[in-house]
Amino acid sequence: MADIRELISSFTEEDYEKSLVNLHIHTNHSDGIGDFEDIVNQAQEKGYRYIAISDHNTMNGYIETGITRDYLIPACEFDVWCGYVFCHLLAYGIDYNHPAIKPFFAKHKYETVRNIIRLLPTRNLKKLIDAIHEAGGIAVVAHPACYWALSLDRLFAKMKKLGLDGAECYYPYGRLRGIIKFHKREHVIKYADKHGLIKTGGTDLHKTKLEPIKLKKKATSHNK
Repeated sequence: MADIRELISSFTEEDYEKSLVNLHIHTNHSDGIGDFEDIVNQAQEKGYRYIAISDHNTMNGYIETGITRDYLIPACEFDVWCGYVFCHLLAYGIDYNHPAIKPFFAKHKYETVRNIIRLLPTRNLKKLIDAIHEAGGIAVVAHPACYWALSLDRLFAKMKKLGLDGAECYYPYGRLRGIIKFHKREHVIKYADKHGLIKTGGTDLHKTKLEPIKLKKKATSHNK
């Protein structure tokens, strides 16, 4: 696989919108219901160029199935706090066997599925980002438009100083996030550009079937 930063930086909004790339997928190895191998096979059948299965705080799907594909980017979504803001940090391209990243994985299944337990992570954000880099990956803040952050600008600036590489910008904001949503997607893109962050996207899939992102666009203009 190509350099992970270079590869993910090359993906465009159109790649996500046309279901060629989906970098945010959950399976029954965390709080999703889809089968890991089935999701991987669906991606090939549907013509995806790349997908990333990013279960919460675990990479057991990769470890237990042993599945590798050219189009499958190893990933994990970690729960972590940045000051008063509870965040999800996507790690892409990491080697799950690297000793630096192993301490950050869930020690129990509850840490991958139970929201109340996942709200109490003890991971240090700076150390986690450093570990992601040591394990060969990049760190991307997930679905930031739904964070309880007074200012995304300040949040991105703070996280960038800690080594953040990217922000998830192309995302449907469905489910609970359709109700609890504090910032607009245009703001996420604006501040990602301002702070020089890689822009990524995905459906945050928790179901059994791969689906299009279905970005909501303004009727009078193209997505910004």
